[in-house]
Amino acid sequence: MTEGDRAVLPPAEYLVDFELHIPTGAAREDIGRRTAAEAAAAADLVSRGHLVRLWTRPAAPGTTTRSTLALYRARGRAELDALLAALPLYEWMHIEVIPLEGHPDDPLGVAAPRDDLPSPRLVPMFRVDADLAPASDLGPLPAGHRRIVPLTAGTITGPAVTGTLLPGASADWQTVLADGTALGDIRYTLETDDGDLLDVRSNSIRHGDAPVLARLARGEDVDPREYVFRAATRIETAAEGLAWMNKGVFVTVGARRAGGVTYDTYLVE
Repeated sequence: MTEGDRAVLPPAEYLVDFELHIPTGAAREDIGRRTAAEAAAAADLVSRGHLVRLWTRPAAPGTTTRSTLALYRARGRAELDALLAALPLYEWMHIEVIPLEGHPDDPLGVAAPRDDLPSPRLVPMFRVDADLAPASDLGPLPAGHRRIVPLTAGTITGPAVTGTLLPGASADWQTVLADGTALGDIRYTLETDDGDLLDVRSNSIRHGDAPVLARLARGEDVDPREYVFRAATRIETAAEGLAWMNKGVFVTVGARRAGGVTYDTYLVE
């Protein structure tokens, strides 16, 4: 693997142990300013998908020193080190980093591998929140009831990319079966904050109990845990920095909401 390959790898996870040591004689104003800036920096890292969780570790017996544990996502150790070095309290911290790898017995993962095949894991990529325009109803076709639902005014957030959904180049060609199951041919174009374009295509299925599907059809907000909305997703891009996406296998979890839809897309690693 070359340095160029490492530069475009999807995010990895790291457990980071922070121990704060405020220098003797530090001015109260400086401590307050840095502490406030640290909270703002943490909020920014959360919004960018780098900071996932935070915990406080109790002080060891006989000591008063407490530390903070954080779960970070970054595209390699170099990016993580740069994120940590930018923290306002970095100069006053003792930091230990533990790289994390998926475990075959992870209760949030998958079953243990058979033979000597690697066990896949899901790595969060991005979330799309899109508004929907009224559908164009083509009516009953041989394969089912066909509708074309335009996606508009969408935003993208997540560890891999952030940006916007392009209206006019995004829609769901949806086929509804007799039992209410919806088969989606979802095609949408994303523009990242760096100006790169992603062509995203998902083959989806949405099904559930008849009363739940009826509520969705009426446009009600329904808890997404009450029905199944899943998709196999492909992503293509000409952006050099995101070229690894062209070779990726992705899955998407969807949720229909009143007037819109949400897609969470994961890389199968």
